[in-house]
Amino acid sequence: MKNFEKAMIGLDMTEMDEILIKKVAYISQIMKFKKLYLIHVAKDLSLPEEIRKAYPDLLAPMDETIQAEIKTLLKNEKELDPAIEIEILVLEGSPLETFLRTAKIKDVDLIIMGRKFELDGSGTLSKTMAQKAPCSVLFLTETGPIAVPQKVMIPLDFSEHTHLSFEFADKLHKELQTEIVGLHIYEVPTGYYKTGKSFDEFAAIMEENAKKDYEKFLKKYNHTPFECLYLLKKNGNTGRHIIQTAKDHSINLILMGSRGRTNSAAILLGSTAEKLINLNNEIPMIIFKNKGETMSFLDALMKV
Repeated sequence: MKNFEKAMIGLDMTEMDEILIKKVAYISQIMKFKKLYLIHVAKDLSLPEEIRKAYPDLLAPMDETIQAEIKTLLKNEKELDPAIEIEILVLEGSPLETFLRTAKIKDVDLIIMGRKFELDGSGTLSKTMAQKAPCSVLFLTETGPIAVPQKVMIPLDFSEHTHLSFEFADKLHKELQTEIVGLHIYEVPTGYYKTGKSFDEFAAIMEENAKKDYEKFLKKYNHTPFECLYLLKKNGNTGRHIIQTAKDHSINLILMGSRGRTNSAAILLGSTAEKLINLNNEIPMIIFKNKGETMSFLDALMKV
């Protein structure tokens, strides 16, 4: 949408790149990208001396070779809007630090990363990127169809960060008739028995309170009502509950806001978002960040 005019796509020169570019090409018109940066960061772009001696025909510098491979991927992708300006970046250095610094310099609105399911790769950079990125991050998965999201889920805590997620979901709903489903996970306080009520009785109280918070949330931000699911967490990881509920309801995009108690900490994710990122490599997901808040913290970080 209009908030994501400039996007940066992380490539690792594996089979995942072709999948990632196909999916980005398909959603590019939906997201209304104006410029795409395709970036690959290598720790060392020089060829080892032994390789140069064994293969003297490898005369082109590694960065030019990688750029040529990326251009071939783009040439083979017919769905990519030709009106989008594209810049290929092949850089040398620490992958995470170089990626973050470049995202800041280019002032991108969205970082796009791939999440592997069966292909080789740990996904460590993707997970860390979500924590430290200066802007929103979109994770596109290896598996799943290349299609417009028909049903999106927003894990809700009724905060301002949830509001940012809903704004984007509302655009999807208005422009693409995408169905919006909220999910609020609540717990029964440890000392509930001191009130004289049973576990089930207090669970009912907590759910009713959550429903009131939902109504206040709609009124505060003037949102159109949408379906909201309420799930009692009895045990286990919150992220697993979200993923399972998403699967049960055929969700094909999860939207989640990051959290920060202060502007300087706004770059950090809430614990639920971190758990979800660590676990989820099956359902596409966007982690929303307030770009203006995170930049000041990144500036300070780069000076350390």
